[in-house]
Amino acid sequence: MSATDATAPDVPAPKPGSSAPMAPAAADVTTTRVLVEALPYIRRFRGTTVVVKYGGNAMTDPALAESFAADVVLLRSVGIHVVVVHGGGPQIGELMDKLGKVPEFRDGLRVTDAETLDIARMVLVGKVNREIVAAINVHGPLAVGLSGEDAGLIEAHRRDPALGFVGNVARVNPAIVEGLLAEDLIPVVSTIGADLSGQAYNINADAVAGALAGALGAEKVIYLTDIAGLLRDVADPASLIASTDTAEIAELVASGVLSGGMIPKIEACLDALDAGVPSAHLLDGRVPHVVLLELFTRAGVGTMITTAPEERT
Repeated sequence: MSATDATAPDVPAPKPGSSAPMAPAAADVTTTRVLVEALPYIRRFRGTTVVVKYGGNAMTDPALAESFAADVVLLRSVGIHVVVVHGGGPQIGELMDKLGKVPEFRDGLRVTDAETLDIARMVLVGKVNREIVAAINVHGPLAVGLSGEDAGLIEAHRRDPALGFVGNVARVNPAIVEGLLAEDLIPVVSTIGADLSGQAYNINADAVAGALAGALGAEKVIYLTDIAGLLRDVADPASLIASTDTAEIAELVASGVLSGGMIPKIEACLDALDAGVPSAHLLDGRVPHVVLLELFTRAGVGTMITTAPEERT
């Protein structure tokens, strides 16, 4: 026996055709922990409906758009009914620019004459909606594109004559969406609605998402934005408000902590809560897989708003 043999540890030799067990890599351990943490949330939300308002960088960045489509399919695969509501303001502006039409805004809302309405319908229904449906359907024949005009889904009325064909949600008839969800499909809704005379209106996607979530009895409505969530100090990302309620929101608005462009999104969240949706979420759509992180982790990653104080669990 050589000196090397004499000092070798007494470990049985692997059987022929087998290999010694290997320690799991750190990445494997992390992945396992994530899956284990997600399990109770998958059980909790299975069979419920989640409405996601999709827009901003999450829509215009190809990599983020691809990850969003995969996330939606994953949610559907674990038994969560997902409805996607999308806007398309930047895409509308881009086509208007190509056509030489100068946009006009009042109080942050696009003045929509008949020609602009035609452009909005072409972009939202004919382009953006089809792109989202196609991205989801890469993973299987699951997504179905809808306009708010289809089957009277979104009944609208004129918001303000000075704005032209800009509408508010007057009523939601969710039957067509409920039918698709019953078939385990993924409805993708563009936010053109119509009044009882058939006149079409362009409607704010945040408002449509909240109204549709209420009509469907959704468990959650999620808004993908281009900010991390609600901040107590806009200059300090660490001041993210992870969880809040309607009473605190009213105080933050009254004190001026929340103002400007966040007000319409906050109003949409509050309208959804008033319609019976248990929670509304504001998430940073620039973060890959942000919807999964919010739904399937204890801490979450954005702001959750409820009607009464509630701890994340």
